[in-house]
Amino acid sequence: MKQLKSWPEAAPRLVAVAAGRAPADMVIRQGKWVNVHSREVLEGYDIAIAEGRFAAIAPDLSAAIGPETEVIEAKGRYMLPGLCDAHMHIESGMLTPAEFAAAVIPHGTTTMFTDPHEIANVLGLEGVRMMHDEAALQPVNIFTQMPSCAPSAPGLETTGFEITPEDVAEAMTWPGIIGLGEMMNFPGVVNADPKMLAEIAATQNANKTVGGHYASPDLGAPFRAYAAGGPADDHEGTCEADAIARVRQGMRSMMRLGSAWYDVESQITAVTQKGLDPRNFILCTDDCHSGTLVNDGHMNRVYRHAVACGCEPLIALQMCTLNTASHFGLERELGSITPGRRADVILSSDLASLPVEVVIARGQVVAEAGVLKVSCPHYDWPESARNTVHLGKQLTAQDFAIAAPEGANSVTAKVIGVVENQAPTKALTATLQVAEGLAQPDEAKDVAQIALVERHRGTGHVVNGFVSGFGYKGKMAMGSTVAHDSHHMIVVGTDRDSMAACANRLGEMGGGISVWKDGAELAAVPLPIAGLMSDDPAAEVAARAAKMVEAMAQCGCSLNNAYMQHSLLALVVIPEIRISDLGLVDVTKFELTELFE
Repeated sequence: MKQLKSWPEAAPRLVAVAAGRAPADMVIRQGKWVNVHSREVLEGYDIAIAEGRFAAIAPDLSAAIGPETEVIEAKGRYMLPGLCDAHMHIESGMLTPAEFAAAVIPHGTTTMFTDPHEIANVLGLEGVRMMHDEAALQPVNIFTQMPSCAPSAPGLETTGFEITPEDVAEAMTWPGIIGLGEMMNFPGVVNADPKMLAEIAATQNANKTVGGHYASPDLGAPFRAYAAGGPADDHEGTCEADAIARVRQGMRSMMRLGSAWYDVESQITAVTQKGLDPRNFILCTDDCHSGTLVNDGHMNRVYRHAVACGCEPLIALQMCTLNTASHFGLERELGSITPGRRADVILSSDLASLPVEVVIARGQVVAEAGVLKVSCPHYDWPESARNTVHLGKQLTAQDFAIAAPEGANSVTAKVIGVVENQAPTKALTATLQVAEGLAQPDEAKDVAQIALVERHRGTGHVVNGFVSGFGYKGKMAMGSTVAHDSHHMIVVGTDRDSMAACANRLGEMGGGISVWKDGAELAAVPLPIAGLMSDDPAAEVAARAAKMVEAMAQCGCSLNNAYMQHSLLALVVIPEIRISDLGLVDVTKFELTELFE
């Protein structure tokens, strides 16, 4: 892959091409120039590209065509900037950065701002460096945010590694680090925790962007304190009031459409109906699994959805190009088709539905008609990254037994209530029967068991509880080593023997996902890298994930994107109730709570 020159290095050539004194490397002829700076479409324009950057855009640049110039005929199609994802986690795609890039490039994504806090919880700073290094090899722009919160809620969970302010300061010197990843420990910021403020200070001292994550409906004093603490954006809004509150406090409102998060429609009315200035609104995905990437798209999917929600196409386009670049201090580097910027272009025949027909990144055709045209190089992942599931023992049904108070015939248990298509859960209660001294799940009430199995240090420790919302029936279990954010192992099931078999299987295959029914495994998705990712092609991982979804349905689950809901059951920074290796967590109070009332 040809090394991209910086703007100062490329400037003499760019000026010569723009002045007509030198030929361009590529000229795109006669298309509709979509200008996100002026928010207008200009017909009949050429684009000249040199050194991987835009040199000139004008009605006639035939003077820039030399014997070696690659000429692409736009044929009246729209020429728009490559799309930018402002906040995302590559690990959620179950893919390494190389395979993630290979999956999204044909959809027109040419820039990603990624927070690898999933691998940080498993492998610490070294895992972040591995992600950063593979990202740097790709033919598109992948900027890395240094994870801020591992653990995400100190005292409420135990991670494989911890991130320190010293780690953050070191990472800020790496070339591909663009800022600090989402500051999930919002109570820490609100209470002026010295460690959290030190991480923010290290980022601001490096003149880089602090990512936010305020997962509370309270928009009063706590939110004002959080904004004062320094986070520059937030993607946890779920309603119009959330979006408005963020931009009024000088933050960017990031509105997400992921595989399981549908938060654009409820917030974009701040622009489409309330008429707020759209420059401070940004579109992102947050979490997309491989099936969504292969079958539905990436940022092109988010853009189309925003348009379908009533947003003007040019405004929606700004929200996933220029607004994003400006937020990260890269407006002079990418996000628009203007001189000096990286030459990232999509050719499309329709602006609203956005069929992605040709994708150019850094002046190179990288995809055409949905087919990848370049290689996405892999990092040589070491054995330490592939051997991360340590159970410490063979688990049995007894590890998943939930003892009731002595002499009880029934118990009132706290239950994690899954909310379809949203990250928050509900704190529910259920009266459950006791048999042989053990509290029992209840299929009629849609209450299954949930267990968190420690997998970083081989302690053999299992925390048990109850969950509702999946609709599971019969004897089944589903387990995953993807368990945001501490990434222990989550097993949900209706039968303790099945839960033990599922957990042991995950240990044997080094991590991933496994679904069991009636004593047999129905589907498996091996994720050997940190128990989070596969370095197989996205289509292969998506095919395995599709079988996993089918297997969940065979077990009675009808939730949209239930796997994503499953993987978030240990996310102890989003209300209302979660599970961790330390016990059941009341996230409205940020404290451990008892299972039985």
